[in-house]
Amino acid sequence: MSEHGNQLQAWLDEEREVQARLDAGAGPGVVTPQQLAGRSGLDLMQAMLRGELPYPPIARTLSFQLLEVDEGRALFQGTPGPDHLNPMGGIHGGWYATLLDSALGCAVHTMMPPGRGYTTAELGVNLVRAIGSKAPRVRAEGKVVHCGRQLATAQARLYGPDGTLYAHATTTCLVFELR
Repeated sequence: MSEHGNQLQAWLDEEREVQARLDAGAGPGVVTPQQLAGRSGLDLMQAMLRGELPYPPIARTLSFQLLEVDEGRALFQGTPGPDHLNPMGGIHGGWYATLLDSALGCAVHTMMPPGRGYTTAELGVNLVRAIGSKAPRVRAEGKVVHCGRQLATAQARLYGPDGTLYAHATTTCLVFELR
């Protein structure tokens, strides 16, 4: 098996492991205020990955999932497919943007202390290459650049198992106290 094939197999193995945990856990849904209370953003994201809390239903709708989180970092994996095609037969730019926005937002979310939240104020996406059939999976990795009391910024890359860059993005998020 080629190095690219080995990398893809490792990605598929990690995806299956995470999906099994999510399926055995809370499944898709929305976190309740009681589940959110007193938790940091990182704790919340880690609890989702352990299957203790529901994960967002959009992950199923758009065929992607959170794989890893650390402080200031979130890694998603997506499966571009026929449901994501634009009228010309390519993967819709909105799919790229949503996957990147998820990685960016969740990276910022990991930096939120209990009682703090955020919302996207600006999203910039640069599509640099079409996702073709040689990329049955892509990853979006978001990393926080700055997180302050009122603003947070992050950047992300969307790439294939062979390292090919398909898109990159940045975000500015407003940070605020939760009610």
